[in-house]
Amino acid sequence: MPSFRYLQLDVFPATPGGGNPLGVVFGASYMSSAQMQRLARWLNLVETTFVLPAETADADYRLGIFTPSAEIPFAGHPTIGSAHSVLDSGFATARNGQLIQQCGAGLLPIRVNGAGATRELFVRAPGACVVREGSDDASLRAALGFQALGRLAPALVDGGRRWWIAEFADEAAVRTWQPNHAAIKALARADACMGLCVFGRCANPDHDLVVRAFPAGAGIVEDPASGAANGLIAAYIAEREPDGKLARGYRVSQGREMGHDAALAVRIEADGAVWVGGRTRTVIDGTLAWP
Repeated sequence: MPSFRYLQLDVFPATPGGGNPLGVVFGASYMSSAQMQRLARWLNLVETTFVLPAETADADYRLGIFTPSAEIPFAGHPTIGSAHSVLDSGFATARNGQLIQQCGAGLLPIRVNGAGATRELFVRAPGACVVREGSDDASLRAALGFQALGRLAPALVDGGRRWWIAEFADEAAVRTWQPNHAAIKALARADACMGLCVFGRCANPDHDLVVRAFPAGAGIVEDPASGAANGLIAAYIAEREPDGKLARGYRVSQGREMGHDAALAVRIEADGAVWVGGRTRTVIDGTLAWP
């Protein structure tokens, strides 16, 4: 029976066990996409990745990213966690403080800041654009209910993944919200998107935004730490508030409402490029036997 090196990670943890779990498989380059999907379904994590040899000299490695139900072109926490494993395993080495990942969304640069337990990795999020803005959409109104909104209008934003994002009035509104999951699922279906991601601004020394993500379009009720969704929020804030307090970056708290405590960092450059990242911790490093 074939065996593979398998790692299970805690990505973006603010406390041990507080981040988003990720499975990373090495040595499965002969497997077909269908075989990878079967393994990802069995592991039943939010995402499982397969680290593969790059198909271009411009990349350091290639990444296959799978939810339990589908292969996806890009996601933030699998990208950051897999880069962590690539470095720790010696599969690839950073050049000038950077890795280049090949995936379904193209070639993505990943910045390596620091080393050891304090190392932070940042991926440049794919370019984002607003597909539609405003709260007149009936499916969106149903998903939001009577929730008081913040200063930015809700928007359907596309950038590697497509999400509805909505600002709530404040941190407490986000943390205490009781979402209508059936309505969010209907919203995801109506707009062929991941679902709804909500955020609120914070008066907190540890974080500037609190975020909750509901990717019903991927069959997930709530995601404890979503790099891709946070990248879209950052791009939208930077576009709408180019001179605002958050326009060059901020810290995010996510997942606490579902028993996790995740911390993400966002950096926004003068040209609008968004980098999302944080720390990763390896929890399991072993061998996976799989037919």
